[in-house]
Amino acid sequence: MSETRRHALELFAPLGPTYGRVGAVLSLGQDPRWRRYLVSRLPADGGAVLDVATGTGLVAEQLLSRGHPVVALDQSGEMLAVARRRLGDRVELVQASAEALPFPDGSFDHLTVTYLLRYVDDPGATLSELARVVRPGGVIAMLEFGVPRGVWRPLWDVYVGVALPLAGRALSPGWHAVGRFLGPSIRGFWQRVPEPCLLELWSAAGIREPQLRRLSLGGGVVVWGTRA
Repeated sequence: MSETRRHALELFAPLGPTYGRVGAVLSLGQDPRWRRYLVSRLPADGGAVLDVATGTGLVAEQLLSRGHPVVALDQSGEMLAVARRRLGDRVELVQASAEALPFPDGSFDHLTVTYLLRYVDDPGATLSELARVVRPGGVIAMLEFGVPRGVWRPLWDVYVGVALPLAGRALSPGWHAVGRFLGPSIRGFWQRVPEPCLLELWSAAGIREPQLRRLSLGGGVVVWGTRA
C-alpha cells in the first residue's frame, strides 16, 4: 500500500460513525446534494452497480432507492462496518482496493466512485481498472471535491485553510486532522491533474464522451461517461 493510501485509510477509518452527518455539516450541506447528482447520472434501468470507495454506504443507499442492485467496495473495514449497519443485507460489501478490483471484466452495468482519485498513485491506471469491470455501454460516474474559480477562490481558501480546521478541532482530534488535510489534498490533486487532463485520462481509460460538471460554485465536481 502506498503512503498516500495508508495515510487516507488511517485518517478516515475511525470517523465512520460520524462521517455522513459531519461531512454534510462541514460541506455546508452540499455533500448530500453532490451525491444525489452523482447517482442521477446513471440511467434508471435497474442495472447492477459497483459503488467504489463506498465509505459508510451513503451513495449505495441512494442507488438502492433507485432500484439498482449494488455491490459496495471500500478498502476500510471500519467504514464497511458502518455501511453494514446502514444497509443491512441489502448489498454485498467487499473490502478491497480500487486499484485491483476482485471482479472479472464487464461484471457490472454501471459504476459510481466517490472521493477516490486524490488517494491513488496513478489516477489513469485506476480509471482503467474501474472501466474494466463495467460492460460496454454502461455508465461510470465520479464525485470529487473541486476548487472554485474567480471571486469564490479566496473565500474557499479561507474556508478550507481556517474555518474547516477550526470546525474540526471543535468536534474531535480526528476531524481536526481531516480539516487540516483536505485543503492541501484538494488543491494538490487539481494541480497535478487539471480538468482537461482528467478528461483525457477518462478517454484513455476507454470511457466515451466524458462530461464534467462543477457544482456549488465549483466546490464539488462530478464526471461521467459511457464505457466504450
